[in-house]
Amino acid sequence: MTDLFETIRRVLVPIHKEGYPFILIGIVLTVLAGYFSQFFGWIFLILTLWVCYFFRDPERVVPVGDGLVVSPADGRVNLISTVLPPPELDLPPEPMTRVSVFMNVFDCHVNRMPVAGRIGQVHYTPGLFLNAELDKASEDNERNGMVVETAQSTGPVRIGVVQIAGLVARRIVGFVGAGETLAAGERFGLIRFGSRVDVYLPAGTRVLVGLGQKAVAGETVLADLGGGPERSFRRI
Repeated sequence: MTDLFETIRRVLVPIHKEGYPFILIGIVLTVLAGYFSQFFGWIFLILTLWVCYFFRDPERVVPVGDGLVVSPADGRVNLISTVLPPPELDLPPEPMTRVSVFMNVFDCHVNRMPVAGRIGQVHYTPGLFLNAELDKASEDNERNGMVVETAQSTGPVRIGVVQIAGLVARRIVGFVGAGETLAAGERFGLIRFGSRVDVYLPAGTRVLVGLGQKAVAGETVLADLGGGPERSFRRI
Protein backbone atom coordinates (compact mmCIF):
# COMPACT_ATOMS: atom_id res chain seq x y z
CA MET A 1 0.00 0.00 0.00
CA THR A 2 2.88 2.36 0.79
CA ASP A 3 4.33 1.79 -2.68
CA LEU A 4 0.94 2.59 -4.24
CA PHE A 5 0.67 5.90 -2.37
CA GLU A 6 4.25 6.78 -3.34
CA THR A 7 3.51 6.05 -7.00
CA ILE A 8 0.39 8.25 -6.90
CA ARG A 9 2.34 11.03 -5.17
CA ARG A 10 4.96 11.02 -7.92
CA VAL A 11 2.35 11.11 -10.68
CA LEU A 12 0.39 14.01 -9.18
CA VAL A 13 2.28 17.26 -9.82
CA PRO A 14 2.09 19.78 -6.95
CA ILE A 15 0.18 23.02 -7.53
CA HIS A 16 1.72 26.32 -6.49
CA LYS A 17 -0.19 28.15 -3.77
CA GLU A 18 -0.54 31.22 -6.05
CA GLY A 19 -3.06 29.18 -8.01
CA TYR A 20 -5.34 28.30 -5.09
CA PRO A 21 -7.58 31.42 -5.34
CA PHE A 22 -8.08 30.91 -9.08
CA ILE A 23 -8.87 27.22 -8.60
CA LEU A 24 -11.37 28.05 -5.87
CA ILE A 25 -13.07 30.60 -8.13
CA GLY A 26 -13.17 27.99 -10.91
CA ILE A 27 -14.79 25.42 -8.62
CA VAL A 28 -17.46 27.89 -7.49
CA LEU A 29 -18.23 28.93 -11.08
CA THR A 30 -18.35 25.28 -12.17
CA VAL A 31 -20.91 24.44 -9.48
CA LEU A 32 -23.03 27.50 -10.27
CA ALA A 33 -22.87 26.94 -14.03
CA GLY A 34 -23.63 23.24 -13.63
CA TYR A 35 -26.70 24.03 -11.55
CA PHE A 36 -28.24 25.99 -14.44
CA SER A 37 -26.71 24.19 -17.44
CA GLN A 38 -24.87 20.90 -17.76
CA PHE A 39 -23.13 22.15 -20.91
CA PHE A 40 -21.68 25.25 -19.25
CA GLY A 41 -20.88 23.20 -16.17
CA TRP A 42 -18.58 21.03 -18.29
CA ILE A 43 -17.04 24.13 -19.90
CA PHE A 44 -16.15 25.65 -16.51
CA LEU A 45 -14.90 22.29 -15.25
CA ILE A 46 -12.47 22.07 -18.18
CA LEU A 47 -11.32 25.65 -17.53
CA THR A 48 -10.79 24.87 -13.85
CA LEU A 49 -8.71 21.80 -14.70
CA TRP A 50 -6.64 23.94 -17.07
CA VAL A 51 -6.02 26.45 -14.25
CA CYS A 52 -4.78 23.56 -12.08
CA TYR A 53 -2.49 22.52 -14.92
CA PHE A 54 -1.24 26.08 -15.44
CA PHE A 55 -0.19 26.51 -11.81
CA ARG A 56 1.61 23.17 -11.59
CA ASP A 57 4.94 23.30 -9.79
CA PRO A 58 6.97 20.14 -10.46
CA GLU A 59 10.27 19.34 -8.82
CA ARG A 60 13.35 19.75 -11.00
CA VAL A 61 16.83 18.17 -11.10
CA VAL A 62 19.30 21.06 -11.31
CA PRO A 63 22.70 20.57 -13.05
CA VAL A 64 25.56 21.48 -10.72
CA GLY A 65 28.78 22.96 -12.02
CA ASP A 66 30.86 26.12 -11.89
CA GLY A 67 29.71 28.61 -14.51
CA LEU A 68 26.51 26.85 -15.56
CA VAL A 69 23.49 29.07 -16.26
CA VAL A 70 20.19 27.17 -16.21
CA SER A 71 16.94 28.30 -17.78
CA PRO A 72 14.78 30.48 -15.51
CA ALA A 73 11.60 29.39 -17.30
CA ASP A 74 9.86 26.59 -19.15
CA GLY A 75 9.30 27.49 -22.77
CA ARG A 76 10.97 28.13 -26.10
CA VAL A 77 14.24 29.97 -26.65
CA ASN A 78 13.02 32.74 -28.94
CA LEU A 79 15.81 35.33 -28.82
CA ILE A 80 19.60 35.14 -28.57
CA SER A 81 21.24 38.51 -29.14
CA THR A 82 23.79 41.06 -27.96
CA VAL A 83 22.08 44.15 -26.54
CA LEU A 84 22.40 46.82 -23.88
CA PRO A 85 20.87 45.76 -20.54
CA PRO A 86 17.75 47.58 -19.30
CA PRO A 87 18.82 50.84 -17.62
CA GLU A 88 16.81 50.09 -14.46
CA LEU A 89 19.13 47.18 -13.66
CA ASP A 90 22.00 49.62 -13.19
CA LEU A 91 24.43 47.29 -14.96
CA PRO A 92 27.34 48.81 -16.92
CA PRO A 93 26.01 50.37 -20.17
CA GLU A 94 27.85 47.84 -22.29
CA PRO A 95 26.48 45.17 -24.66
CA MET A 96 25.56 41.90 -22.95
CA THR A 97 24.44 38.52 -24.24
CA ARG A 98 20.67 38.16 -23.85
CA VAL A 99 18.90 34.80 -23.93
CA SER A 100 15.09 34.96 -23.89
CA VAL A 101 12.70 32.12 -23.04
CA PHE A 102 9.07 32.58 -24.10
CA MET A 103 6.32 30.84 -22.11
CA ASN A 104 2.99 30.10 -23.74
CA VAL A 105 -0.19 29.47 -21.74
CA PHE A 106 0.52 25.72 -21.58
CA ASP A 107 4.02 26.02 -20.08
CA CYS A 108 4.76 25.84 -16.37
CA HIS A 109 5.07 29.47 -15.21
CA VAL A 110 7.10 29.09 -12.02
CA ASN A 111 10.43 30.87 -12.56
CA ARG A 112 13.72 29.59 -11.16
CA MET A 113 17.13 31.08 -10.45
CA PRO A 114 19.53 30.68 -13.40
CA VAL A 115 22.59 30.75 -11.10
CA ALA A 116 23.36 30.61 -7.42
CA GLY A 117 23.95 34.02 -5.93
CA ARG A 118 22.87 37.06 -3.99
CA ILE A 119 20.12 39.31 -5.32
CA GLY A 120 21.59 42.78 -5.53
CA GLN A 121 18.42 44.65 -6.39
CA VAL A 122 14.87 44.18 -7.66
CA HIS A 123 13.19 46.78 -9.87
CA TYR A 124 9.57 46.74 -11.10
CA THR A 125 8.74 48.75 -14.25
CA PRO A 126 5.12 49.35 -15.33
CA GLY A 127 4.41 49.16 -19.06
CA LEU A 128 2.39 47.74 -21.89
CA PHE A 129 1.17 44.18 -22.54
CA LEU A 130 2.47 43.56 -26.06
CA ASN A 131 3.18 40.08 -27.42
CA ALA A 132 6.11 38.91 -25.26
CA GLU A 133 7.73 37.23 -28.27
CA LEU A 134 8.51 40.63 -29.80
CA ASP A 135 11.98 42.06 -29.29
CA LYS A 136 10.59 45.44 -28.20
CA ALA A 137 8.66 43.80 -25.37
CA SER A 138 11.88 43.98 -23.32
CA GLU A 139 11.62 47.79 -23.43
CA ASP A 140 7.88 48.50 -23.62
CA ASN A 141 6.18 45.81 -21.51
CA GLU A 142 5.54 45.61 -17.80
CA ARG A 143 8.50 43.84 -16.27
CA ASN A 144 10.29 42.94 -13.05
CA GLY A 145 14.07 42.84 -13.19
CA MET A 146 16.74 41.81 -10.74
CA VAL A 147 20.52 41.63 -10.64
CA VAL A 148 22.16 38.47 -9.33
CA GLU A 149 25.71 38.55 -8.02
CA THR A 150 27.22 35.10 -8.47
CA ALA A 151 30.65 33.85 -7.45
CA GLN A 152 32.58 31.98 -10.14
CA SER A 153 36.05 30.46 -10.20
CA THR A 154 37.14 33.40 -12.37
CA GLY A 155 35.68 35.94 -9.92
CA PRO A 156 32.30 37.54 -9.12
CA VAL A 157 29.87 38.02 -12.02
CA ARG A 158 26.70 40.12 -12.18
CA ILE A 159 23.88 38.97 -14.43
CA GLY A 160 20.41 40.38 -15.07
CA VAL A 161 17.14 38.46 -14.95
CA VAL A 162 13.95 40.12 -16.20
CA GLN A 163 10.39 38.77 -16.03
CA ILE A 164 8.28 40.31 -18.82
CA ALA A 165 4.49 40.33 -18.89
CA GLY A 166 2.90 39.36 -22.21
CA LEU A 167 -0.25 39.77 -24.23
CA VAL A 168 -2.30 37.64 -21.85
CA ALA A 169 -0.15 37.89 -18.72
CA ARG A 170 -1.35 40.63 -16.37
CA ARG A 171 0.50 39.91 -13.16
CA ILE A 172 4.14 39.34 -12.31
CA VAL A 173 4.61 37.73 -8.90
CA GLY A 174 7.97 37.90 -7.14
CA PHE A 175 8.93 35.68 -4.20
CA VAL A 176 12.28 37.25 -3.27
CA GLY A 177 13.81 40.58 -2.40
CA ALA A 178 17.14 42.39 -2.50
CA GLY A 179 19.80 40.89 -0.26
CA GLU A 180 18.50 37.32 -0.37
CA THR A 181 20.79 34.49 -1.42
CA LEU A 182 19.38 31.59 -3.45
CA ALA A 183 20.73 28.44 -5.05
CA ALA A 184 20.50 27.76 -8.77
CA GLY A 185 17.07 26.34 -9.60
CA GLU A 186 15.29 27.81 -6.58
CA ARG A 187 11.94 29.49 -7.24
CA PHE A 188 12.03 33.27 -7.41
CA GLY A 189 8.63 34.13 -8.94
CA LEU A 190 6.00 33.40 -11.55
CA ILE A 191 4.04 35.20 -14.25
CA ARG A 192 0.36 34.52 -14.82
CA PHE A 193 -0.83 33.35 -18.22
CA GLY A 194 1.87 33.70 -20.92
CA SER A 195 5.07 35.72 -20.77
CA ARG A 196 8.87 35.78 -21.13
CA VAL A 197 12.05 35.78 -19.05
CA ASP A 198 15.30 37.37 -20.25
CA VAL A 199 18.75 36.55 -18.90
CA TYR A 200 21.55 39.08 -19.44
CA LEU A 201 25.03 37.57 -19.38
CA PRO A 202 28.50 39.08 -19.83
CA ALA A 203 29.38 39.67 -23.48
CA GLY A 204 31.13 36.68 -25.00
CA THR A 205 29.44 34.13 -22.73
CA ARG A 206 29.21 30.78 -24.51
CA VAL A 207 25.52 30.11 -25.21
CA LEU A 208 24.65 26.39 -25.24
CA VAL A 209 21.09 26.49 -26.61
CA GLY A 210 19.68 27.26 -30.04
CA LEU A 211 16.77 29.34 -31.25
CA GLY A 212 13.52 27.42 -31.07
CA GLN A 213 14.87 24.93 -28.54
CA LYS A 214 12.57 23.84 -25.72
CA ALA A 215 13.92 24.85 -22.31
CA VAL A 216 13.00 23.44 -18.91
CA ALA A 217 13.31 25.76 -15.91
CA GLY A 218 16.06 24.72 -13.53
CA GLU A 219 17.30 21.92 -15.78
CA THR A 220 18.22 23.13 -19.28
CA VAL A 221 21.69 24.70 -19.37
CA LEU A 222 21.46 27.98 -21.32
CA ALA A 223 25.10 29.02 -21.14
CA ASP A 224 28.46 28.50 -19.48
CA LEU A 225 30.10 31.54 -17.90
CA GLY A 226 33.39 29.67 -17.92
CA GLY A 227 33.38 29.04 -21.68
CA GLY A 228 32.38 25.43 -22.07
CA PRO A 229 32.31 23.40 -25.30
CA GLU A 230 30.69 25.01 -28.34
CA ARG A 231 27.47 23.50 -29.65
CA SER A 232 25.70 23.64 -32.99
CA PHE A 233 22.05 22.96 -33.79
CA ARG A 234 19.96 21.76 -36.70
CA ARG A 235 16.28 21.15 -37.30
CA ILE A 236 15.15 17.69 -38.37
